[in-house]
Amino acid sequence: MTGTRRGDGDTRQGGRRVRPRLLLAALTAVLVTAGCSTGPTTPEGSAVSTGATEPRSTSGLGPAGGRQAGTVSADEAQRRRFAATAALLKGKPGVLGILVRDRRTGELWRAGTTDHPIWTASTIKLAMAVGLLERSRAGEITLDATARRQIADMLNFSSDDAATALWNRYGRDQQLNRFRQRYGMTGLTTVAGYSRFWGHLKCTADDLQRLMSYVLDDLDPADRAYLVRAMRSVGSIQRWGVWAAGADQRPGTKDGWSIEPDPGGEHWVTNTVGFAGDDQRYVVAVMYQLPPGKGIDVGVHTVSDLVATVFGARTPARVTVPDPSTGR
Repeated sequence: MTGTRRGDGDTRQGGRRVRPRLLLAALTAVLVTAGCSTGPTTPEGSAVSTGATEPRSTSGLGPAGGRQAGTVSADEAQRRRFAATAALLKGKPGVLGILVRDRRTGELWRAGTTDHPIWTASTIKLAMAVGLLERSRAGEITLDATARRQIADMLNFSSDDAATALWNRYGRDQQLNRFRQRYGMTGLTTVAGYSRFWGHLKCTADDLQRLMSYVLDDLDPADRAYLVRAMRSVGSIQRWGVWAAGADQRPGTKDGWSIEPDPGGEHWVTNTVGFAGDDQRYVVAVMYQLPPGKGIDVGVHTVSDLVATVFGARTPARVTVPDPSTGR
């Protein structure tokens, strides 16, 4: 199958700008928990240890504080927030999944469908930025002022033009093996019938979680610091998703939104990946494939409210919904 690629506002394929059409896609929602690898779903709304040496704890999420008579502990409060998130997710149409990884304890909580391949939209721009920074530091490529400005534009306002220019200049689809093998995006695939292009990819929420974990756990400190700053200072078009964790959590986000084709019809995807908490303690990834007929606003508010509920922030979350007709 061939066709035109819809992007975050607009996307270029073969140098031609394509504006999104207002039609949308299909989905189911369930809650699960498991370790870092993808696999069968498990009982909804629970969490398991992923081999951390410290005791299991989720006390850093949301409001903290010591336990006093007549109060609930931070762990109990977080369990309630996770349960509330599970309840909020339950029954949402389409395919929806969320993961929250505690980098301090290694615990990974998940809800919904986190192992279903969904169009990445612009979340893949984070992997592109990571790869370019690493390759430059290793002396494999040179990033001039133009390239560095384009990386900044990809991260700040999710520029499609910048992503396409960088994709074409620095290896095109040869970058994908790095994303899979080095960053743990083992579920990353190109879409059959489409050109091997950054905008024609699918991955899972597990893949995005592993990508963000690589950035925070393994990337060179200087490059990590750059990405953390960039993701914490995104333009208004990306102030939703992980951003909804609340200012006190100092979140950083890379969002992705686009209209895509799948069996059942064209549909929106609204995805978000990032971090929250002191020292970027929590990795967060949410992917949402909406059913046809649901608007971008539904997707943006849904993923944002899930994140807000996990961190005890206000709901409905105050977010900016991108304008699909202008890309702003």
